[in-house]
Amino acid sequence: MNFLAHLYLSGDSDEIKVGNFIADHVKGKRYLSYPEDIQTGILLHRQIDSFTDSHPLVKECAELLRPVYRKYSGIIIDLYFDHFLASLWNNYSDKQLKDFTRHVHAVLLKNFFLLPSPVKQFLPFLIQNKRLQSYAEIDGITKAIEIMGNYTSLPPESLHARMILQENYDFLKERFVAFFPEIIQFTGEKSGILFPDKTNTSDQ
Repeated sequence: MNFLAHLYLSGDSDEIKVGNFIADHVKGKRYLSYPEDIQTGILLHRQIDSFTDSHPLVKECAELLRPVYRKYSGIIIDLYFDHFLASLWNNYSDKQLKDFTRHVHAVLLKNFFLLPSPVKQFLPFLIQNKRLQSYAEIDGITKAIEIMGNYTSLPPESLHARMILQENYDFLKERFVAFFPEIIQFTGEKSGILFPDKTNTSDQ
């Protein structure tokens, strides 16, 4: 799961949102230096990633990208799934996506001093460019993949990722729609977080 999904799966707790958002930059036992609810978010992030990475539907999707992205294929699927979550947002949330992202921005800025240095560096760009909202469009998710290709070890093949998404759009969307209720249920069971009972309205 990528940023938007992790934030959604944090429920209504602002502290869990912070932990879930920063978790990739908090290694090992360093999470113990954070307040308790942020620790909960960090550990929840790890559980969500483990569930996602081992799920057969996610692995099936990742095979489409394996020839070019190899071990990074799952990262692209995480971004694809953020696209589908954003584009189908009203099927999963009672809040509008723009209102949700504004709240997230405010929470992260309020806790700015707690954020790891890499997060402090990219957060202003994420907010300024409304990156989370932009995931709803293919152009937005392509841009996110391009940025990751420029600044991380992800192969710089955003046009290929866009092509795979467009050519397999229905296939990928169907697997997201099947997968996401499972990760919601898993997260609820692990954390006690309650989610809107809207999964039966998901776009099939």
